[in-house]
Amino acid sequence: MTPVRLRRLTLVSSITGAVIVALDGTVLTVAQPTLQRDLGATFVQVQWASTGYLIAVAGLLVFAGRLGDRYGHRRVFATGMLGFAVTSAGIGLATGIGWVIGLRVAQGVFGALLQPATLGMLRAAYPPDRLGRPIAIRTSAIGLAAAAGPVLGGALAAHLGWRAVFFLNVLPALGACAVAMAVRMPGPRPANEAEPIPAAVRPDRLDLPGACLLAVALSGLVHTLVGLPESGWTPVTALGLAAAVVAAAAFVRHESRTPTPLVPPGVLRAPGVTPALGILVSASAAMFGALFLCTYYLQDVLALDPFRSGLETLPLAVTMVLGAPASAVLLRRLGARRTTLYGAALITGGVFLMSRLGQASGSVAIGSCFLLLGAGFGTVMVTATAVVVRQVSAHTAGVAGGLQQTAMNIGPTLGVAAATMLMTAFAARGPGGGAGPGGGPYGNGPYGDGPYGDDHAFISAMAPTLTILAGVAALGMALALRLPGRARTAAVSSNDEAPSPAPTRQPTP
Repeated sequence: MTPVRLRRLTLVSSITGAVIVALDGTVLTVAQPTLQRDLGATFVQVQWASTGYLIAVAGLLVFAGRLGDRYGHRRVFATGMLGFAVTSAGIGLATGIGWVIGLRVAQGVFGALLQPATLGMLRAAYPPDRLGRPIAIRTSAIGLAAAAGPVLGGALAAHLGWRAVFFLNVLPALGACAVAMAVRMPGPRPANEAEPIPAAVRPDRLDLPGACLLAVALSGLVHTLVGLPESGWTPVTALGLAAAVVAAAAFVRHESRTPTPLVPPGVLRAPGVTPALGILVSASAAMFGALFLCTYYLQDVLALDPFRSGLETLPLAVTMVLGAPASAVLLRRLGARRTTLYGAALITGGVFLMSRLGQASGSVAIGSCFLLLGAGFGTVMVTATAVVVRQVSAHTAGVAGGLQQTAMNIGPTLGVAAATMLMTAFAARGPGGGAGPGGGPYGNGPYGDGPYGDDHAFISAMAPTLTILAGVAALGMALALRLPGRARTAAVSSNDEAPSPAPTRQPTP
């Protein structure tokens, strides 16, 4: 197989895997009410169908990336895709909510296998200095899937039932599995490599104790963040946070002592990798926290129906899809530092302008906020991901991909939890805070009942909450200053410098 064809097939597989995961999350959100009614489930049970998936994914991403470094990203990706297809079909055939929850957890395990591999396969197939374009195409596809998910999920649930939402994944996942198995990827260690792989990054040794400690830490953190908006600080959430802290401390101690750590020290020491991960967390936390609040603002304060609300947010998807390829060009011309700084500035500006919205704001003002958010987030996704993937050795690309995916799972969960807690605090302090006569979750709109009183109370609490989230996005601007500049990025890309003590060369496709 020619290198060009190999790269194209690899890109198709990577995009398909990323799109299936993105679609799965967005279409399920729309189908949850129908699923709850059909299976006679409680709201808490339906929420656990999502929470169980998130916990499984977050806890296993880094270990799954390490498995890709050990056994090959193609094999791990194909296994993840096959399992994702089987569990999706099983959920579609489930007869009770218990089966749905259990299969969603299993689906999360297979989702964790395939997500880091989508980036690991790209790192193996493309030279480091040419990774920007495929990552940009992948980002655009994710943005398109996220935008189309609610529409597609709503149509399927309305006409064919909630089961069709899960059957939707089966054929594309099986097709991506077949393509991945047909492609002969380069191995994690090039045949012509002159230097041996250092012991700290040897992929043939798996750090199982480290993997378990990290899984407990991340699972406890996700469980706490998901539970806080609903129940606040309870013994259960406090125990989850305590378990996460203890496990994280034990993980750090274990990693510093084991000769073959789960996360080789060279990965986080590679130029710009740690700041790039921080940027992904801060940017996704700010954006998803703002989107969470804006959903209620549109439907309960402005009294827009869900379809009209979706139209108002359309500029975000459009600019993300179109902006990602443009950011790949900027990355090549300006370098990672300046490009990411511009993207983080756009997110900061978009969230801050959103904090100025009120009851009289029109489509132009709202659309401008989403336009800035989409352009900025698409840029940050491409540039920060490119830094994480291409600054590390090909031997540790799976771990790097796992860390990137972990950041993209923790960030949104953190943002939604922070937005909810801040709204509760500011609404309680404001005039008329607490429960009010309104019918909406946060105001007097037509879509629910909840704790924050009238429209004025919601707007008064939304402004400082979004201002703080803009500050979180601004943290990404500060971290962007620590990314490699154009000259440093080009040098690393050209020489494919490994972060480990022993240098490595780029494998020949």
